[in-house]
Formats: sequence, C-alpha cells, structure tokens
Amino acid sequence: MSGTSVSVLFVCLGNICRSPLAEGIFAALARERGLDGQFHADSAGTAGYHSGEPPDSRSTAVAAAQGIRLTGFARQVTPRDLERFDIVVAMDRSNRRSLERLRRRLRSGRGTVADIVMMRDYEPGARDPDVPDPYYGGPGGFERVYRILERACNGLLDELAGGDRD
Repeated sequence: MSGTSVSVLFVCLGNICRSPLAEGIFAALARERGLDGQFHADSAGTAGYHSGEPPDSRSTAVAAAQGIRLTGFARQVTPRDLERFDIVVAMDRSNRRSLERLRRRLRSGRGTVADIVMMRDYEPGARDPDVPDPYYGGPGGFERVYRILERACNGLLDELAGGDRD
C-alpha cells in the first residue's frame, strides 16, 4: 500500500445494523494494528429508511461488549460516494446490485469509480456470500453478525495492508 490513506465504505440496506458495525470493527482492528492513519472508514445504506438515526441499539450493544463505540448516523449512499471512496463493501447481493446500478449511471464520462466488493469475500471459509441481516431477529443474530464481520474485516485489512489490491 502506498503512503496515501485508503477509503472504505461499508454498505447495507438501512445503515443501522451491519454497515455501522463493520465500520466500527474495521476502524478498531486498524487501530489495534497501528494502521488507523492509513485508512478512512464510513458506512451508508442503499435505502434511506433510517437516515439520521443512530445505529440499532443491538449493534451498539454487541460492539460495546467488545470495546467498540459506534458513532455516526444512518445515511443513504450517493453517487458521489462511488467517486470518493476507493472501495465499497456490500453486505449482501441485493446491496451489491443496488450499488452496481448506481455505478452504471456514473460510468458515462466520469473519472475513477470505486471497486465494489462483497464483505464475505474477505472471510476465510465463508460459504454464503451474504452477511445475514439481523434486524428482525434477537441479540444472538447480532452476535453472529459481529463474528462474521470481525473475520471479514481482518481479511480485508490483511489484503489492503499487504498491498494485494490492484
């Protein structure tokens, strides 16, 4: 990786469960590795259902149990995000399709557009490409999602810090 900061945007549907949790985990892991100045992380949702709301209290609780504080408020992903972030990480296939549609609208005559990848592509041994949405379930679902995101964020950091990305 070069001396410049790499910007990463984590995207789920409403930006209150999975993506703010991934943002918090990624930032905490980067700090633990002494790499926090090399990355900028943010999160957004493909839908604006929860714009302006804080992260879901269950995401906040599972993060806090691991010493991670979730900050920020839900927002909807914008075309500008695909131009200003280096990599956009989708939580599931539906999110990725929404991001790809947004990216197709930008392709005509625009400059650089972010790579769009799947979160679980970075989780060793993942069998399902989607990070499950825990919104309608209980606390156990949030704990499971935390563990998935922790493994995947470690894998993403390994790749980005190792300079393996094109």
